[in-house]
Amino acid sequence: MYLEDRTVRLQLWDTAGQERFRSLIPSYIRDSSVAVVVYDVTNRASFASTQRWIDEVRAERGADVLIALVGNKSDAVDRRQVTAEEGDARARECGALFVETSAKAGFNVKLLFRRVAAALPGLEALAAPGGGDLVDVSLAAAAAGGGGSSSAGGNASGASGCAC
Repeated sequence: MYLEDRTVRLQLWDTAGQERFRSLIPSYIRDSSVAVVVYDVTNRASFASTQRWIDEVRAERGADVLIALVGNKSDAVDRRQVTAEEGDARARECGALFVETSAKAGFNVKLLFRRVAAALPGLEALAAPGGGDLVDVSLAAAAAGGGGSSSAGGNASGASGCAC
């Protein structure tokens, strides 16, 4: 990823919040600079589990890791159960970055990774909140049916089975 005058290489490990990977997570966290905790905005249980994931990251790395809390499926306005304000408040409580994305529609995915990369040590000034690249999306509720989901780098839904 190119940022200003630097190239930043991001290596991503996606456990998709699945319990079968739980024993591996401490080893991923131990060597990581960033943890991206993703929840499904259409699933309140997914959001509730983010605190456990964030606590696990903090227990392993303390304040030495950047955490990004990401609300995915922001395009599903008719099924939303978690507001952007709730996500932002949780992120502020945890000292995390916050971004809402839609991996399916491609909203704010590049912004997420740009902010993560820019917030790495030595690049913090580029990660200032309210950066002009944020895409504000207002979508009308769509008719029920057709679905599918995409991954934007992780999932914090735990047992919910969400594949956001």
